[in-house]
Amino acid sequence: MTPQPQQQQRDSRVVWFEIPAADLDRACRFYETVLATSLNRGQFGPETLAVFPYEKPAVSGCLCQMQGHQPGTSGTVVYLNADPDLDAALARVEPAGGKVVVPKTALPPGMGHYARIQDTEGNLVGLHAIS
Repeated sequence: MTPQPQQQQRDSRVVWFEIPAADLDRACRFYETVLATSLNRGQFGPETLAVFPYEKPAVSGCLCQMQGHQPGTSGTVVYLNADPDLDAALARVEPAGGKVVVPKTALPPGMGHYARIQDTEGNLVGLHAIS
């Protein structure tokens, strides 16, 4: 008998957001000035991001500069909680009429995995799971 994945309990279905930037340094200066704060710049998984400060268990997000994620056109990407099994959620995307755009991708240890999908309306949406 295969053990079932343990259900992760998180308080919110929304777990992350990404604001695209054409110039990450310029965007950081803008948000740091407007919000009077400092963003945490660094490499997270395969991408360089600038993360908005937060205290757990709050939801946070980042500024990002990445291919296919253009400011003014692709919009802000919201990541939804796909616990306990990102693979199972991704398997349901195409039968429901969507498309997997970025397959399951590992984040640094302890941060889980993410993927990006396109919904039936053409929106880019992220999925995240701790496992």
